[in-house]
Amino acid sequence: MSNNSPTIDHITPVPLRSATPEALAEIEQRVLWLSTAMIHHANRVRPNPTGLKVGGHQASCASMVSIMTSLWFEQLRPGDRVSVKPHASPVLHAINYLLGELDEKYLTTLREFGGLQSYPSRSKDPDPVDYSTGSVGIGATAPIWGAIARRYVDTVIGGAGTGRQYSLVGDAELDEGAVWEAILDHSVAELGEIVWIVDLNRQSLDRVVPNMAAGRLEAMFAAAGWQVLTVKFGTLLESLFTRAGGAALRTRILDMPNPEYQRLLRCHAGEVRRRLPGDTPDAAAIATLIAALDDDTLLAAIRNLGGHDLDALQAAYEQIDDTRPTVIIAYTIKGHGLPTQGHPQNHSSLLTVDQYEQLAAELGMDPTNPWARFDPASTPGQECAAVAQRLQRDPAALATPPAVPADFGRTPSGISTTQAALGRALLDLSRQAPDAAKRVVTVSPDVSSTTNLAGWLNKVGVWSPNERRNWFDDDAETIMHWREKPTGQHMELGIAETNLVGLMGELGATWSRWGQPLFPIGVMYDPFVERALEPWSYGIYAGGQSILVGTPSGVTLAAEGGAHQSIKTPSIGLEQPGCISYEPAFAIDVEWTLLDSISRLGRPNGSSSYLRLSTRPVDQSLAAVPTDPAARERRRRQVVAGAYTLRHADAPAVTLVGMGATITETLTAADRLAEQGVAAHVVCVTSPGRLFEAVQARRGLTEGPSWILDQVFPADRAAPMVTVLDGHPHTLAFLTGINHVRGAALGVSEFGQVGSLDDVYRYHGIDTDAVVRAALDLVG
Repeated sequence: MSNNSPTIDHITPVPLRSATPEALAEIEQRVLWLSTAMIHHANRVRPNPTGLKVGGHQASCASMVSIMTSLWFEQLRPGDRVSVKPHASPVLHAINYLLGELDEKYLTTLREFGGLQSYPSRSKDPDPVDYSTGSVGIGATAPIWGAIARRYVDTVIGGAGTGRQYSLVGDAELDEGAVWEAILDHSVAELGEIVWIVDLNRQSLDRVVPNMAAGRLEAMFAAAGWQVLTVKFGTLLESLFTRAGGAALRTRILDMPNPEYQRLLRCHAGEVRRRLPGDTPDAAAIATLIAALDDDTLLAAIRNLGGHDLDALQAAYEQIDDTRPTVIIAYTIKGHGLPTQGHPQNHSSLLTVDQYEQLAAELGMDPTNPWARFDPASTPGQECAAVAQRLQRDPAALATPPAVPADFGRTPSGISTTQAALGRALLDLSRQAPDAAKRVVTVSPDVSSTTNLAGWLNKVGVWSPNERRNWFDDDAETIMHWREKPTGQHMELGIAETNLVGLMGELGATWSRWGQPLFPIGVMYDPFVERALEPWSYGIYAGGQSILVGTPSGVTLAAEGGAHQSIKTPSIGLEQPGCISYEPAFAIDVEWTLLDSISRLGRPNGSSSYLRLSTRPVDQSLAAVPTDPAARERRRRQVVAGAYTLRHADAPAVTLVGMGATITETLTAADRLAEQGVAAHVVCVTSPGRLFEAVQARRGLTEGPSWILDQVFPADRAAPMVTVLDGHPHTLAFLTGINHVRGAALGVSEFGQVGSLDDVYRYHGIDTDAVVRAALDLVG
């Protein structure tokens, strides 16, 4: 248990406890029982004809029971939100059950189809869950971004109220680097509503951690500006420390290695008396002290860590300083109160039937009728009713998202890039639809200027918890104005893509938390989308609707070399659930797809979107945007649906399909083929994902429209097909199956190279010559 813990300043606690200590202890024991019983039923009672592992984490739950009982029954207020560590989900369900928020029928459904989820889920669990957790580090940091989202909504729109954002974190989760990226972000130190509680049980999945280095954790949090409160010992141990030999006992416990301490938990009283004094100079004093204790008291004392002592936890909660983030490091025992407590491999172990019945006898429960609630007339029953009433939240009335125009009505001209079109579209939105624009919040990781957001940033300002002076506002040569204020609509984090998409997810969930929709748009370099994919995907799973813009993208970013050239991201967009992906070729396509994507945000059954943009200059006249209003609207609908015809051929010998930056090569190849008497039908794909959905719908595998296939890939003009994109070729390879034609799929399947655009395209076989050769091979 060794560490050099800093001394905590003791302040006079403000009494918050309404229940008697005895009633709270009964509730604590009932929570332990219910959480254990849920897992036991799922594994030992419920029929399992497949024999596959069901699982659950009884020991991980047990280490959190006291912390969560104290938090829910003594501290929480309606405006507070809590992220529960994944393996403690049965504890959350047990508390919700006692508070009347979960029907008894669900207690037998843990990890069953349609039942209680393996880990807390906002969208799938039947009882209240504030944050979805389950992927290491993502749920832990979510309350940080939730705090920012709540502040923003309350400042700009109103109605989000106040409340702390709690995160219950396992100590092993602090190994995840993304956790520290969030803790160290410069804005976080000003968010006093953030409270983390670390379950320091000093065990990982496989073993007892030999050196938990709690002192180092404390120093790292403190260096980031957090208040650090450490809850090491309970009241029984603290009382022993005041006796003769107590100081030596305290030093001995603190200095012994973690595995040695854990081994004591597995010992009977006689063995504890032999091992605990050790071979230190003060061993005799320790032996004399513990000799005066009966066996039960001695065993209780060695297990009396602060994370299992309701009085010690309450004292820690009452010291929280709401002017800065707080971390409470609570020493716990994995499996506390269970027959498996302290066992080095108890992470996923399950109680045997005999152990389960032994626990039932110790807690006064009936193992054949495990789901008993408290008698409403009893003191614990009355306390549960009082807490349920105290924590009652008024349901948020969902505000109708403001209307988003489908088309600004202008036609871009000249030479431009799809990346530049993003910034222009946002500025146009602020002029033509100011109500919708006020809901837009852009987010970037220190790449605002290089992703063409400078004009937008200058107009709307930068978000900050507090207003800051812009010392360059009178510098005529400074063209990007960094005006920081609580109402700024652009948020910039450090170079940490995980933080960015975590924030996007929480900004995109405000409609379901407080009834106020926001339109979050995050921008990052496209090669880093893969790094951010898991937390962004998890945010979508949790109900956060947002738009991720990857730019610049592909090997088109030729001069940057292979490390900055994305290859797999087009297929990521195709495969990501809850997301519509677009790779526009022209500025007008950016405008239409962006507006449609915004219109899908902040509402039930909404969706996220991913736009893959490029820095390649393209002649906008190649888009051949129809001038007739009806024809223009038809083109817009096709762009949003996934593809449109760019060059029409009545009897094509070949169909050329291009996407994004390669549309220039595709059109040039069509011209060269025409010179050889080969008629080419040219299709511009904007969304492989939407086309794949249409194919699945046509085959009756999903529900949805398939009209785009008839308009862009009609059977009567079917021809051999060449597909080309700046990304992996399999992204578009399925298109040949629409009309069962022969095809050639061109794209990027090797790491990139530095060089000129022509050299790099030639190297990967996506240049004009490659398209022409592939077409001639199919028709020759």
